[in-house]
Amino acid sequence: METIKVKIINRSHHPLPSYSTPGSAGMDVRAYLPEGPVVLKPLGRALIPTGLYMQLPHGYECQIRPRSGLAIKHGISLVNTPGTVDSDYRGEIGVIMINLGNEEFVVNDGERICQMVIKEYTRVDWEPVEHIDTTERGGGGFGHTGVN
Repeated sequence: METIKVKIINRSHHPLPSYSTPGSAGMDVRAYLPEGPVVLKPLGRALIPTGLYMQLPHGYECQIRPRSGLAIKHGISLVNTPGTVDSDYRGEIGVIMINLGNEEFVVNDGERICQMVIKEYTRVDWEPVEHIDTTERGGGGFGHTGVN
């Protein structure tokens, strides 16, 4: 497995994002709420600061993903999932949380609110054509292959 160095500034008083287990793909990221908790009402959303700023190498992105435990237990997700942090972004990483549950949810300072996955990506050079190759599937989608 490859590892890369990523420059990071942590303006919060919380630990840097970290892997919970040796097999974890995502690192847990914590809320930075020095002014107090944020209450998410049902269907409410809020931009939650992390206090983190990073400099990713060119050709990499940071994906921000929901935490499965918050999703199943409380209906908490992220509005733009996965969120992308580009390699040329230098602002604070914010997480847009949404409460899809039926009860208020309180986001506390230091709470693990999402996962962060660093991924290499490929850029595309489009090649405009009049036709593309056919396949057995063709244009079938959205349940085309059935449910069994």
